[in-house]
Amino acid sequence: MAVDPASADRGRDRRLVAGIATSVGSRAVGAAVPLLLLPLTQRYLGTELFGLWQAVTALTAMAAFADLGLGNGLMTKLADAHARGDVTQARRYVSTAYLTLAGAAGAACAALWIGALAVPWAAVFNLPDAELVPTARAMTLVCLTVFILNVPMSLVVRVQYGVQQVARANSWQLAGSLLCLPLTLVAVALDAGPVPLVAAAVSGPLLGNLVNSLWLYTRRMPELAPSPRCVEASAARALLRLGGMFLLLTAVLTVATNTDPLIVAQTHGLADVAVFAVAARLFTQLGLFMSMATTALWPAHAEALTHGRVAWVRRLTGRMTLAAVAAVGLPSVVVVLVGGQPLAALMGMAHAPDRWLLAGLGAWWTVLAVASPWFMVQNAAGVVRPQLAGWTAYLVMAVPLKWWGAGALGLAAVPWLGAAVGLVTVVPAALLGYRQAVGRARPAAYGQRVTV
Repeated sequence: MAVDPASADRGRDRRLVAGIATSVGSRAVGAAVPLLLLPLTQRYLGTELFGLWQAVTALTAMAAFADLGLGNGLMTKLADAHARGDVTQARRYVSTAYLTLAGAAGAACAALWIGALAVPWAAVFNLPDAELVPTARAMTLVCLTVFILNVPMSLVVRVQYGVQQVARANSWQLAGSLLCLPLTLVAVALDAGPVPLVAAAVSGPLLGNLVNSLWLYTRRMPELAPSPRCVEASAARALLRLGGMFLLLTAVLTVATNTDPLIVAQTHGLADVAVFAVAARLFTQLGLFMSMATTALWPAHAEALTHGRVAWVRRLTGRMTLAAVAAVGLPSVVVVLVGGQPLAALMGMAHAPDRWLLAGLGAWWTVLAVASPWFMVQNAAGVVRPQLAGWTAYLVMAVPLKWWGAGALGLAAVPWLGAAVGLVTVVPAALLGYRQAVGRARPAAYGQRVTV
């Protein structure tokens, strides 16, 4: 159906506003859940076990590349197919992605449980007591198993984003996050022990995605329901080619941004990991809030670039950059001015994070806020190489500097060094890749009609 491009832009604006608004709401409510769980779990587990859990969580986050990059590849390809109205090709992409990831998840779970017996857990987490080894192994297996099972299940969110049902996707993600709270409360009330407590705290998103998948593919959009009959070799090649680039990017990105607790564990010990992790978790919520809001740009940019709406992409990217910096920078200033004592009192911790550590975390997340909207344009266009180059340079430079800084200068040096390196690696990569992505699209005049 042909429509005026100005009307198409207004419709895209409305969907984007709804998506960002639900992102804000779901992140605001979702952020309260882990913050509420922090004092509860810290008191129940104690300082060492809580620090161990945070280190395990960092290790779990580094396994985000387990989706082979297909989640991001699917969202980019599906957004383009949806913009062109090609339902048949869209279902091929969805079916191929599900089949590939389901097989990979089964193989990964088997390898995880078999290989766990050979891992030197005491050395990995710098455990002070050999009696903690079984608990460390069990915590890691539970967290990683839930994560791996959630990899194919979370494709439903990519599908909803790809067809610009961002608001619905955010609502289901919120429900999954909220589910963690009653599950954890029940585990504490039953005095189930450290490992069941961790299992309860991480299972909500998996259950939420399961119910969301049943609802979407049986009620809302059965025409996209994955089916073995719709799996196609050409779709697999296209997804794996683009997904492979996203895989490399995600692997480098997750290692580069999740090594801090392990660096602190090796240079200071688990007690300081707890102090660092509590402060970092507070700022991570701001970062996740910003990330959810800017991720809503991905499918919108894909549609706009498909129809040549370059001016709309440029205008939106500039506005969202300012909004992302304000959303992270202003709350960071407030947190630094208030200081770490209220946070330490809430958590029942003997030592509070100092202001230099808080300021460094705020600076790091502000750097990411600057780059995030520009990366979304690249993701929408399938431009991955500039991002990969920037984050690889960051990883090579930042990790050894942080390791040295943590030992020589203290905990606060870790985020400050990360922010400094990010300014000379990540931000230039964001700007360069953005120019490439926009340059691929042919600008469309407002008098030209487009098909939606």
